[in-house]
Amino acid sequence: MDSLSISVVIPLYNKRDEVGATLRSVLAQTLPPVEVIVVDDGSTDGGAEVVRTIGGLSVRLISQSNAGVSAARNRGAAQAQGAYVAFLDADDRWEPGFLAEIAAMIREFPGCGIYSTAFWVVGREGRFPAPCPDLRGVVGNFFRDSAHRYISIPSASVVPRHVFDEVGGFPPGMKIGEDLYLWVKIARRWPVCFSPARLVCYSKTAANRSAAIYTPERTDFSFEQLYDPAAPEQEREFIARAALGKALIISAKGGTEEAARAIRTFAFTRIYRRTLRKVRVLNALPVAWRTPVLNFYNRLAWLLAKKGL
Repeated sequence: MDSLSISVVIPLYNKRDEVGATLRSVLAQTLPPVEVIVVDDGSTDGGAEVVRTIGGLSVRLISQSNAGVSAARNRGAAQAQGAYVAFLDADDRWEPGFLAEIAAMIREFPGCGIYSTAFWVVGREGRFPAPCPDLRGVVGNFFRDSAHRYISIPSASVVPRHVFDEVGGFPPGMKIGEDLYLWVKIARRWPVCFSPARLVCYSKTAANRSAAIYTPERTDFSFEQLYDPAAPEQEREFIARAALGKALIISAKGGTEEAARAIRTFAFTRIYRRTLRKVRVLNALPVAWRTPVLNFYNRLAWLLAKKGL
């Protein structure tokens, strides 16, 4: 197998209306992957049939009972034959040059634990550029440079297979923030490489985005458990950002005590004081008010972001 061979892993759960465009974006890559693996995580909407129709013999479809996105990605990675694994959610898309840019970075900057590119955020109102670094190459400090910017999201990231195996993959059972959990474990041990080329479209429109359908997690993994009070400040702040962002969603869905625990653990944050205040305010509201209030805030934030504010 080529040392630059890239396997693509797509977790699928009830995204019949989106997965076709996702698959076409993979099959249109100027640098084809060595394989495409779709893990159907117990879908009930016929999405697997779309995969069979579009992918044909060029896409391997694996079916399993619903176990969550982390388990689906881990299952696909375990089956992958490539030296690198690219993760793509079933409602996101790549521009044709995505894998070619990743391969170029691997050649130029070997030995990194994550290779990522910038991306577009796509909503019903259109798309806008996600805030990302401007420089191409090895990131100086992943935790520091991620403050108020995005360096890695699953659909825009490729991980060496040996790195993925060494850190144990995505945390099974974690439904929100599972990607950030994995990035922390990787960035603690390996450098991260980034390209400002916007070659990925991240969709906010799918009806079953995990944040929209949150139910209580059954997992042994948490940001509180990952947090190390003796770690460098930038790492502690990054974990606080991830945990408090997750706490917003949990609080909105009625997880008052879980959100309160995050508030207590990560009250030290200096960089993400605004997020901390948002969680505190939301958690103090009646449960019935929380989702409408958070939805209104997010809608306003989206509009401001589109205007560059």
